[in-house]
Amino acid sequence: MMRKNVERSVKLFAVCSVLPVLLAACGEGAPAPAGVAAEGSWRLHSGAVRDEPVPLVTGYRITLTIEGDNATGRAACNRYGGSIRIDGDSLSLGEIGATQMGCQPAVMSSEEAYFSALRLVDTISRDGAALELSGPQTVLRFSPLPAVPEAALVGEGWLLESMIAGDTSAPARGEQARLEIRADGKLSGSTGCRQLTGTYVVQGDEMLATELAADGHCSRELADQDAHVVTVLGDGFTVAIEGDQLTLMSMGNLGLVYRSR
Repeated sequence: MMRKNVERSVKLFAVCSVLPVLLAACGEGAPAPAGVAAEGSWRLHSGAVRDEPVPLVTGYRITLTIEGDNATGRAACNRYGGSIRIDGDSLSLGEIGATQMGCQPAVMSSEEAYFSALRLVDTISRDGAALELSGPQTVLRFSPLPAVPEAALVGEGWLLESMIAGDTSAPARGEQARLEIRADGKLSGSTGCRQLTGTYVVQGDEMLATELAADGHCSRELADQDAHVVTVLGDGFTVAIEGDQLTLMSMGNLGLVYRSR
């Protein structure tokens, strides 16, 4: 079901407020010494802590991105970040900062189990393409994620074709909803009834809107579509481009399908 949000202006305080904390935490210490090849973006595909599995919830990914001495990602519901140090196969993580959003109980349980495991890891290794973090009574196994295809995404004009909610899809309505993502970190467009402006950053395999404003008025008939577009763009999204089709996917299996204009 699409989440309703008909506020005139949307500011993403959860993401914006935590970014300075994450950046400050990630900037501490010297660059990580040479060790296991771990740089890149990863998705948790299995894990356990104190003999209990880390539960994974469909539509709520757990990810880890390692860049130098920075570790960031999404822990099912919230985004997190902190410093990381790799020396050979030894691993140490600094204090972890996170956003403070709330999700369904099952999603929060998944997040809590992951953070519990993450606090215990002290060893890092590779098994083929996979990455493994382990420690006393804990193991986390990750598979690699692709980078955001910025070159194909930026500078194009995209027109909204349909909206995805789980296994269902609904065609776009109202005025032609648009999306334009620029190389200078700005985005603009519309929801079919309101105009959108904002800024974004790329983190791992996702794009995050650090600020998003929606101005205008929506009729009752377009309120759900407006809320759906704002939710997907505001919660952070993965990007897939196939031919002239662009698909953006966010938490809870909510998505948007655009065509290049």
